[in-house]
Amino acid sequence: MARITASVFTSHVPAIGAAMDLGKTQEDYWKPLFAGYEYSREWMKDNKPDVIFLVFNDHATAFSLEMIPTFAIGTAAQYQPADEGWGPRPVPAVQGHPDLASHIAQSVIQQDFDLTIVNQMDVDHGLTVPLSLMCGQKDPVKDAWPCPVIPFAVNVVQYPVPSGQRCFNLGQAIRKAIESYDEDLNVHIWGTGGMSHQLQGPRAGLINKEWDNRFLDLMIEDPVAAAKIPHIEYVREAGSEGIELVMWLIARGAMSDVVDGKLQGPAPKLKHRFFHVPASNTAVGHLILENA
Repeated sequence: MARITASVFTSHVPAIGAAMDLGKTQEDYWKPLFAGYEYSREWMKDNKPDVIFLVFNDHATAFSLEMIPTFAIGTAAQYQPADEGWGPRPVPAVQGHPDLASHIAQSVIQQDFDLTIVNQMDVDHGLTVPLSLMCGQKDPVKDAWPCPVIPFAVNVVQYPVPSGQRCFNLGQAIRKAIESYDEDLNVHIWGTGGMSHQLQGPRAGLINKEWDNRFLDLMIEDPVAAAKIPHIEYVREAGSEGIELVMWLIARGAMSDVVDGKLQGPAPKLKHRFFHVPASNTAVGHLILENA
């Protein structure tokens, strides 16, 4: 059967992609951030999955105010980098895995989670920046991403947004779906977005290092408690865009130590932890966990 072997958690700040695309990674401002992902890129080479299930949020490119799915799974064979207003990022197209994606959709919907099935969409920085951070800069013509990717978009932009508990429970349903797929596949699940940041209003530029690092602690040690964090705490402590962190709970809920909403069995092994401020106007957090 297919199995989830690891989870990856990372911010997906658009300016990070721009720094890579424009050759600025060794500038004084950016160098410390990219140094924090050097281990991750080597780990990725040594632990290349067959498929990545990548949880991200669209930023009004694939979806608009005309249609706002809470959870949307991509079932296409390929996804093009989106034009977010200044042209598509110069990165390769993302290859999908329609068979596994369709199987996950069938299984998760039968577990009473309503998913929107998306057969065509472009993917923005929410998905391509994590790939670049973990896999390195890729030429859009000569190179390819190391494996197929299943995009899983979560609405954390337009209210109402899903709760952390709902996302945590969904992660468990996704693991069950993957494990019921009748092919020997090594799957990574990635949760992206965050950490603390606010892009508008009187608190624009908010960064809460203490709260962010506590959240990282909980993701490692007690994700059940993290799932119980109420929406208002994300807004108050991590800013209006800090709500993106509920997407990390989907990936954490899919790890093997979470059974029926409780921690049971061996905890995943922490392979890497990184936190950095600032990157543009946000805090950057990053974890790699391997299933026991």
